Parts: sequence; structure tokens; C-alpha cells
Amino acid sequence: MARTAHGGRRITIAHVAEAAGVSRATVSRVMNGLATVDPEIGRRVREAAEQLNYSPSTVARSLAMGRTQTVAIVVPDLGNPMFQDTLRGLSRAAARAGYRVLVADSAENPDEEIILAREARRRCDALVLVSPRMDSAVLGQLLPELAPVVLVNRESPVDGVPSLAVDYGAGIRAIVSELQRLGHRRLAYLAGPDGSYGNRARLDALHHLLDAESPEIVEVPCGAMFEDGYRAKDAVLATGATAAVCFNDLVALGLLGALHEAGIDVPGRISVTGFDDIQFARFASPALTTASVPQTQLGEEAWARLWSVLSDAEPADDLTVTPRLEIRASVGPAHQVDR
Repeated sequence: MARTAHGGRRITIAHVAEAAGVSRATVSRVMNGLATVDPEIGRRVREAAEQLNYSPSTVARSLAMGRTQTVAIVVPDLGNPMFQDTLRGLSRAAARAGYRVLVADSAENPDEEIILAREARRRCDALVLVSPRMDSAVLGQLLPELAPVVLVNRESPVDGVPSLAVDYGAGIRAIVSELQRLGHRRLAYLAGPDGSYGNRARLDALHHLLDAESPEIVEVPCGAMFEDGYRAKDAVLATGATAAVCFNDLVALGLLGALHEAGIDVPGRISVTGFDDIQFARFASPALTTASVPQTQLGEEAWARLWSVLSDAEPADDLTVTPRLEIRASVGPAHQVDR
């Protein structure tokens, strides 16, 4: 907003223009950092603004530039620390460029996700969609109207939309390989939400483990939250599996809690693995074996691509990260299970 000078008058762009001997339009161009102004004129305008203690209105600047200086991020569940890490990386990177981030949580509802994405994009300069639960065909129809937009945790079904994907298949194969090395021959997979792109990718990887040495996989319908894993305890034990491969760390931590309450030894009776490597994973009892995904880095990379598009530059190539297996105390050698 315009500042008040020592004499009590409100300093406006007109006062700066008069002091610098230029038009108000020229002052506006200098204040907005446009490169079409002669450097000497720009210096005079900035000196006049400093002497008058003038600061341009952020609202006026946004209107003049057609920018809100905000971007939005839509996540399925802000209660999941994984998405919080993505938000943290995006917010920190955006702040360095003078942008702020608005957050919308779709509560794992694909229909709500579509509504939120459209509403958020209308209010911001660009959008980040993190693991959208919507069907790929629906997403493909929606993305063009959301541009500029970046996808995180899944590949884009539309050419030209930057994406930062996770090789969920590689992560799940690393987990299964470690359990196989420990002698596990029957695994329970606690499946994520039906509409989840990441869940489908995990299942595809599990279904392609077809060689004779691969463990048997029993799918247990579950979800993505603590309580889903907690409720799945009896179903998991009923499979006779010696290891539970959970959709994510939240599910794994919920299952660990239920097993602990029931007095069932982990990993003596059953091993448990997660996915994501949220902060709580290493502090669980026992510490959780998981596939680590660098979510904070993905948030930073998302901003780098958004900033390129907003600056009319070519964004960096799409990126697919390979999760790193973190072996901790929640897994151990397989034990014979009576069924």
C-alpha cells in the first residue's frame, strides 16, 4: 500500500512519478521489474521511491502484472506427513521467488479433487497436483484447463505437462526381494485406495513377480490411513502370511499398533514394511522398514518447473525417482506359521 510521509500525506505512484520526472506508467514498469525501461530512468525512479518511502501495493502490482504471486497445491490428505513434506519443499522454494502457496485437501475424494483443482487454479497463477486420485482419462481431460500445472508422484497422461513421478514398482520389488532373502514365502499386501495411481503401480509390480522363486502374494483390501492398518490386523493374520507389505507407512504404523496391543511379536511372528519413509517410521517400535521417497525434494523440483513455465522458459525434463530401501528392525527371518 502507499506509505505516509513525515508530513502526513499519503505517498502514491503519482508522487514518485513527479519526483523522478517520469510518467506513472514508467514508475509502474520499474516497480514491477520490467526490462523495457532505460537503466538511468530506472535508477531515478528507485531513488525517488526510496526517498519518499514509497512501497507499491501488492494488490495493484498483481493486477498490473496479471499475477497473484500465489500457487496452489492439492493433496489427497494433508494429515499424511508425506504430503506435508512435499508442501514444505514447494513452499520454501516458492518463497524465495516471492510466491506463497495455498493448500487444498481433497480428503481422498477424487470428485472433490476435481472441484478443488479448478477452484484453486482460478485463484492462483499455477497449480501442483500431488498424487491425484482421479482416473487417468479424467485427469487427461482436466489438465489442459489447469495449465500451468505440475504433477507430483505420478506420470502425466498429457504431453507438455511436467511431472515428477515415483517408481513405485522398483520400491515394492526392493521390499519383496529383501523379504524373499529372509525366507518369506507368503506375503500379505495391504492395498491402498482403489483410485490411487500409486496403489495400481504397486499392484502391477506385485502381479509381475511370476517366477517360481517369487513369494505368494495375498491382497488384503485396506486403505491409506493409520486406522485402516489398525483394522486390518485380523485379516492379515488370517492369510497365514509371515510378512505384511503395507501400501504406505501410515498403514504400517497402524498395523504395528494393533499387533503390539495383541501381544504379537514383530518381526518374530510377522514382519511389517511400509512405503514413503515419513519421519515417524524410524521412531516406531520396532523401527519400520520402508521404501524412502524424497518428498521434500519433489516439492522443490515442482516449484522449479512451475517457475520455468511462469517465466516463459522451458521446464526441466520430467523426473522419476527410485525409492531407496531402508532396512530397519520391523523385518526379520521368516518363521513357520500354523494355519
